Amino acid sequence: MSTTVDLEALLSTLDDRVKDELASTPDVDDVGHDLDIDDLPEDERRWLKVTDVVAVVADLKNSTKLGTGKWAQSTASIYEAATGGVVSIFNEFDADFLAIQGDGVFGLFWGDKRVQRAICAGITIKTFSLDLVGRLEGKWASVAEIETGYKVGVANSRILVKQVGTPRNPAQQEPVWAGNAVNFATKAAQSADRDQLVVTGGFWDRIEKNDYLAFSCPCGESPAEIWSDFKIDRLPEDNPDSEGRVLRSKWCDTHGEDYCAAILAGSTRRDDVADVRHSMDKSLMENAIFMKAKNERLARTARHRGRVS
Repeated sequence: MSTTVDLEALLSTLDDRVKDELASTPDVDDVGHDLDIDDLPEDERRWLKVTDVVAVVADLKNSTKLGTGKWAQSTASIYEAATGGVVSIFNEFDADFLAIQGDGVFGLFWGDKRVQRAICAGITIKTFSLDLVGRLEGKWASVAEIETGYKVGVANSRILVKQVGTPRNPAQQEPVWAGNAVNFATKAAQSADRDQLVVTGGFWDRIEKNDYLAFSCPCGESPAEIWSDFKIDRLPEDNPDSEGRVLRSKWCDTHGEDYCAAILAGSTRRDDVADVRHSMDKSLMENAIFMKAKNERLARTARHRGRVS
């Protein structure tokens, strides 16, 4: 390993590279929904455009405090249980790509049933988080004071992707996902509190008509709306995606598995929610801020699809 670096030469080389890059645009190949993660461009100046990718970000609240006053082995065990559990969930719901970043994990979904797989994974992470915290607090009383637990964010967008890093060194290469999905899902998770799942306004537009997602099961009482308006304060105030929704409940012990299976199968309608569906739709229609943001999102989507100039 060299003990000196020629900074002037390095910065000059990098500046020349930037000038060359900005002088002409790279090629962009539209792959629609059929992205093959093993076929990402590397050294060539070529990106792949994916029509729609759903990002699910799981962020562990107050994770830096979990190891305070504990043996290294205990800290390792906590991270293994927390991160390993989320990875297993993403794998179970066939995430097309996942990455671990410190105490957080994000999974990406594209192609068939991407919306259904992603939201079911997000709700499952949220449900797992409650069980995880219960176990941690049962073993270490101090964990209760930390108030840890997973915060989950979900967003979707068009994505540009390629492999970026040191040429001919796979150990120093990673996919770069250029687009709003990962960024907005991260902002949604950061804006949430533990055991909350926050979706952007754009993603809510994709799931709001699904009765299995929008309403509670009939356990003990009539089905009810389970999502609330949520301002994603990490996104710009005027961004229509910042008018999101938050879910505070989890999979029901009785109906959760059946509802999850119905969602993954593509089912959207339940016979027991007609009245509450009407009430929710009316309430949203009367929410001027929410409807303004929704109309802006719909107009933006239409422009992207070339429906308007």
